Amino acid sequence: MTGVPKNTFGQTDLSVSRVGFGTWAIGGAATAGGVAIGWGESDDTVSHRAISTALDRGVTFFDTADFYGLGHSETLLGETLGNNSDVTIATKVGHRLGSDGSIRLDYSRDHIMSACDASLKRLKRDCIDFYQLHSARLSHLKNGECIDAMERLVAMGKVRYWGLSLNTYSPQPEADYLIDRMLADGFQLVLSVINQRALSVVKRAAEHGYGVIARMPLHFGLLTGKLDTSSTFEPTDHRSFRLTKPIISQSMADLRPFFQIAESLRITPTALAIAFVLGHDGVSTVIPGMRTPEQAIENTDGPFGLADSEMAALSQLYVDVLEDLLKQMQESESRS
Repeated sequence: MTGVPKNTFGQTDLSVSRVGFGTWAIGGAATAGGVAIGWGESDDTVSHRAISTALDRGVTFFDTADFYGLGHSETLLGETLGNNSDVTIATKVGHRLGSDGSIRLDYSRDHIMSACDASLKRLKRDCIDFYQLHSARLSHLKNGECIDAMERLVAMGKVRYWGLSLNTYSPQPEADYLIDRMLADGFQLVLSVINQRALSVVKRAAEHGYGVIARMPLHFGLLTGKLDTSSTFEPTDHRSFRLTKPIISQSMADLRPFFQIAESLRITPTALAIAFVLGHDGVSTVIPGMRTPEQAIENTDGPFGLADSEMAALSQLYVDVLEDLLKQMQESESRS
């Protein structure tokens, strides 16, 4: 059995496993306004086994959101982990269904306060270790209600620490706003071989004592080596509109050097992708999604970092070709 090493989350007293458990996928086949907001169908029995396997491997950090499976991911964690003091739980707030069933962003004080109570009930926790505003933008932060709500929840003892889950493609403005004002305790951001835009945020956050959660290390599965142009996705899997055949085809071509490095190191592409993220100082924990016990094992096998030469090669690959690929992905998403 592999024991996943631990980190302290920024300047908090939270202990987090360097590889955490991302729970978006186990939320199941949820939709909002006819748009997929999950990863297709899931099996709760398998999900419970994945959580238990991750625990056995040394995973003690679990990240979720009240919008994953419209609360189902939180419920699964509550059923499996409950008020276990040996694990650290992070969840998010700010997305809800509107009266017409579509996605609504709501960072009002009243919504955050009531949503926190609902999350605590589903999670079966006395308090939330790390509560995050789910992709709040600069306008929401400047409004101030969401910041006031988070600080009230900390004062009430319902939340230990709070932070912000940053935008996928433009993470810097909101991070700078909070850091400049010495607000919050940590950030969640996208960091992968394909998307390295947040590296300046990681550096500045670390310099100022913020914890950093890195999400999407496998970039929707493109870095696992298990997808190709014949891959299909259920209509309830958000990748059905994100990962078009042209995007997958271009990814396969651009990522050849990445897969060659994995082969030369005799590790899986998944392991290489996770190790690259952990190779950056300032990253407290990385949270690949884990739908099955097998994925929980693969994602925690290590290595938990890379040699300078491999880090440099993957950084250069981003500059040479992957930055353009990321722009294509962003443009494709904006059209969908």
